[in-house]
Amino acid sequence: MTLLRHTPKEVAERKALTVNPAKTCQPIGAMYAALGIHGCLPHSHGSQGCCAYHRSALTRHYKEPIPAATSSFTEGASVFGGQANLLQAINNIFSVYEPEVIAVHTTCLSETIGDDLNQIITKARKDGKIPEGKDMLGASTPSYVGSHVTGFSNMVKSMASTFAKNTGERNGKVNIIPGWVEPADMEEIKRLAALMGVDITLFPDTSGVLNGPLSGEYHMFPKGGVTVDELRDAGNAMGTMALGEWCSADAARWLDANCKVPCTVLDMPFGLKATDRFIDTLRIIAGTSVADAVAHERGQLVDMISDMHQYTFGKKVALWGDPDQLISMCEFLVSMDMWPVHVVTGTPGKRFEARIKEITAELPFDINVKAGGDLFLLHQWVKNEPVDLLMGNSYGKYIARDEDTPLIRWGFPILDRVGHQYFPTVGYKGGLRLLEKMLGALLDRKDRDDPEETFELVL
Repeated sequence: MTLLRHTPKEVAERKALTVNPAKTCQPIGAMYAALGIHGCLPHSHGSQGCCAYHRSALTRHYKEPIPAATSSFTEGASVFGGQANLLQAINNIFSVYEPEVIAVHTTCLSETIGDDLNQIITKARKDGKIPEGKDMLGASTPSYVGSHVTGFSNMVKSMASTFAKNTGERNGKVNIIPGWVEPADMEEIKRLAALMGVDITLFPDTSGVLNGPLSGEYHMFPKGGVTVDELRDAGNAMGTMALGEWCSADAARWLDANCKVPCTVLDMPFGLKATDRFIDTLRIIAGTSVADAVAHERGQLVDMISDMHQYTFGKKVALWGDPDQLISMCEFLVSMDMWPVHVVTGTPGKRFEARIKEITAELPFDINVKAGGDLFLLHQWVKNEPVDLLMGNSYGKYIARDEDTPLIRWGFPILDRVGHQYFPTVGYKGGLRLLEKMLGALLDRKDRDDPEETFELVL
């Protein structure tokens, strides 16, 4: 904490140094996506230390034990390649743990030495190491490029390209690729689709896997997750909705190009406008109408936005996190006349900066936005232009204390609070929760700072 108080206000261009990056590495995203397949055991093709870190990051966020295997590279594999290690691992995993699927992702080490994952998986099939009725897929996820977001995207695309087949007969379903959201958000998407009477295939689907009940019995492979049969049938869907350009679009476009399943890429349904677009697109693809219950929930969110406008108007916000989530959140804030003045993602991509500037074009000032940025830069911006609210993962808590600014924990990872895996923030109900959290933080600060004459039980 003391070191943060030495963060200078003067912003200097840094190309060779990142301080507190607003991202983590690709394999973590690939591992999370793999957990969204029923009966799947993620496998880290690299050293034990890499796998331990990936499991630890997810365990700390979801407060659940994360099963995963590793190729356990030693000096020999690092020099001569990891094929022998992976082939032995495949044999051991199917013999001991009996998963339905193994989802392999690479690491820095295996990518640097040049292991060909597809060739190794093909050899495993040829040698009979993958039992009858079992499956395997893989994704290239070197940690030295991209972020956990791109790792998630690569694994989801592999799900589509490995399993989806077009038999020539439409199944009457809609594919929804939710992007990296909480298990509760995936449950909410399925609930909204059910209210609309739309049969969907959601993949990946970590609901029931990372937010299941405590039953007193441990199940390495819980009941949740999309099945392999559902993934195969995804190639026969009426259409695909990809929620998030960075997390979901690649898989949807693969299905479009190879299985002739038309795709629509949307923003993640955080807030009013993005959820409206999600519901309307689902209605059009499925050829149905908006359910009264969904319209009712929308009206509740609109009512709360209207009632609380006096407390949200003109409030300045600094945000950091994943690009797909930040885009929708900034739009939600602007729709409530809040001002996202500083926005940082650790995931590279100039398209992100252009999109944020488009969303905030009508604000009365130019905002700060950076793709491939870090929290050190964000802290400098906050020092130069203080804000009323911080929104992002747990790593911003130090900035919040140093600048005495309210913090709403949102995104990944959240390491020092619980509940995010159980309460959705997508959809209209999720919008109500987000708005309640914002108002709670702002009004708590108002109560703390108000002089006695304005400290009243009035809202």
